[in-house]
Amino acid sequence: MTRHYENQLNRRQVLAGLGTSLFLMTTTSLTKPLLAQEAESVAFDFDSFSERMKILAANPFQPLAVDIPAAFQGLDYDAYRKIEYRADASKWADDPAGYRLQAFHLGWLYNEPVKIFKIEGGTARAVDFRAADFNYHDAAIGEAAEAASFPGVAGLRINYPLNRPDAVDELVTFLGASYFRALGRNNIYGVSARGLVLNSWVDVPEEFPRFSELYVEEPVAGAPLTIYAALESPSVTGAYRFIITPASDAAQESVMEVTARLFFRTDVQELGVAPLTSMFLYAEANRGGFDDYRPQVHDSNGLLVERESGEVMWRALNNSAWLGNSYLSETNPAAFGLYQRGRNFESYQDAGAHYERRPSLRVEPIGAWGQGMVRLIEIPAKLEADDNIVAFWIPAEPARAGEAREYSYRLIWGDLNPEQNPSLAYVAETRGGVGGVSGVENAANFRKFVIDFKGGDLAALPAGTPIDVLATVGGGVVRSSVLSRIDANDVWRLVLDVEADPGATLELKAYLVGMGKKLTETWLYQWRPAA
Repeated sequence: MTRHYENQLNRRQVLAGLGTSLFLMTTTSLTKPLLAQEAESVAFDFDSFSERMKILAANPFQPLAVDIPAAFQGLDYDAYRKIEYRADASKWADDPAGYRLQAFHLGWLYNEPVKIFKIEGGTARAVDFRAADFNYHDAAIGEAAEAASFPGVAGLRINYPLNRPDAVDELVTFLGASYFRALGRNNIYGVSARGLVLNSWVDVPEEFPRFSELYVEEPVAGAPLTIYAALESPSVTGAYRFIITPASDAAQESVMEVTARLFFRTDVQELGVAPLTSMFLYAEANRGGFDDYRPQVHDSNGLLVERESGEVMWRALNNSAWLGNSYLSETNPAAFGLYQRGRNFESYQDAGAHYERRPSLRVEPIGAWGQGMVRLIEIPAKLEADDNIVAFWIPAEPARAGEAREYSYRLIWGDLNPEQNPSLAYVAETRGGVGGVSGVENAANFRKFVIDFKGGDLAALPAGTPIDVLATVGGGVVRSSVLSRIDANDVWRLVLDVEADPGATLELKAYLVGMGKKLTETWLYQWRPAA
């Protein structure tokens, strides 16, 4: 059973650290740090910052030389999580805006220091973090910290009175490679975002860009918080701006407006923009392989894509024995995201992990992104400690050396309940099992899929209403299709029996039409029979 710590390290940070470690220290610090000339302060704005990253991209990549005390490099997970930032050492601790800046210690998987600056009145100054800012909870580690020159920090955390005015909670964290995460009201950490994905699960090694510098603007009461980040890797540099509006009484979701200005050193085979990372172990469609008392275990259970035409597609997530790849071709998508549907404790029965409180994460492009595709990667996983789901946008034109690109988008973190669409029924659950008639032995390539549609105009229609089922399958055939209203839980249930062609991977699609219009989201699923 995975241990869960709401304010401690979790699997997202573990994988982020592994990414940079597997990169064999080829991520880099900037060749000329902002305050390299020992200046106490320097003027800062996004345009000049972007120009500096553009100039840097024209120079050869310089590997980062890492030199931190051995005592910190040798830490394991349990030892590292004991090192806590002291609340009374928070920067801006008395600021009426409510934001509190903290840092993560170097060590364990996080051996690459990140430079952190604060911006006040248009001027950037390095933030002075010290060993005294941390509680080590281990005498030997504490003594090593006192004896060594403090090597810097691995990332930052912003706390804020997110859920109640008299207590601060984590709002956003940047730690490991280009990973970051945020929370809406009453959420606990689940899905994460990344600055960029380069060549993920293709025929060349994946590259893990990292945020090497982070700049935090001085908070203003009642206003969003702005953070800037310098992104670096052998293939690309980038200047990022995050304008963060925390959840409030008026809006339960936290919103980031992201601007990414990218400058390419080399050609990139596959560029992944606005990447999201999550975990899906099992749910009602694939729980047979897991001997577990909990009905479902996942941080997200579907990829949602809203097309330019207004069509909403729900790709239910899967965890099979094979790497899953889905490419959804789009032109100017309205949105895509990894969602957690199911906000009742009974769906999970986990009093420690509380999967019902994991946020959904929605990407809304700002401006026209043109032609491309949303790629979904489903990596086989046996443990809930594995982040095995990745989704991102791939532009149609590959990035080339010397090119500059800019992408702007919103990231919305929170429950994002599907009832927000008043007319369209949503996919409430996807179930699966042996195809055909119960009690009769059936072939391994025969599968039953049960899709529950809930809400929208469909909810008011009585049983017997003429409704058309549009169901297709690539790589097989639909042998039977039955639609019925289930009054016990107020859903319309579609049951499909599907037979797969030998050796085929099935791509399934279904939705309901009636009263002269489409009544539901488009349900999508990928399935491959066991060999």
